[in-house]
Amino acid sequence: MIYLFLAPGFEEIEALATVDVLRRCGLQVVMTAVSDELCVAGAHGMGVTADANINEIAPTAADALVLPGGMPGSLNLMQCHRLRDLLISHAGEQGVTAAICAAPFVLGELGLLAGRAATCYPGFEGKLKDALVRTDMVVEDGHFITGRGPAAAIDFAFTIAARFVAPETIAEVRSGMLF
Repeated sequence: MIYLFLAPGFEEIEALATVDVLRRCGLQVVMTAVSDELCVAGAHGMGVTADANINEIAPTAADALVLPGGMPGSLNLMQCHRLRDLLISHAGEQGVTAAICAAPFVLGELGLLAGRAATCYPGFEGKLKDALVRTDMVVEDGHFITGRGPAAAIDFAFTIAARFVAPETIAEVRSGMLF
């Protein structure tokens, strides 16, 4: 089970492209609202209906936790105490934890990226406390996956998928999407 968290002001491309690719790869993804409302407005005014609320999920069943970026979406993710607790617990169990664009700052602020290679949207590097900041579009370090921004969304999604499905599945889905 992969949980992708939606907070008001999330970056639509990063969230929806990631969910789309992961589901095409046959993975179960639950779009999870961190607010009380299931309909969450993105940074560009698109409303997306989440599958569940953060208080309804079973985090012990999580294979991966995914944070799309966007502003103020990333700030709103950081404000969610339950999400912060889930991220800390999941990272402690070496669970796949992925964040893109501005969202890696949440992991950085929680101290989860200390000593690890990571990337983020330009201007957020200082928020990745003690991380080894890179400018690659997607960076993997242990159980952490970070992406630079909207242009990295598809590669970010395939990088997450590669943790759970065979290379042949990735190749088939990439081909079907004309990548």
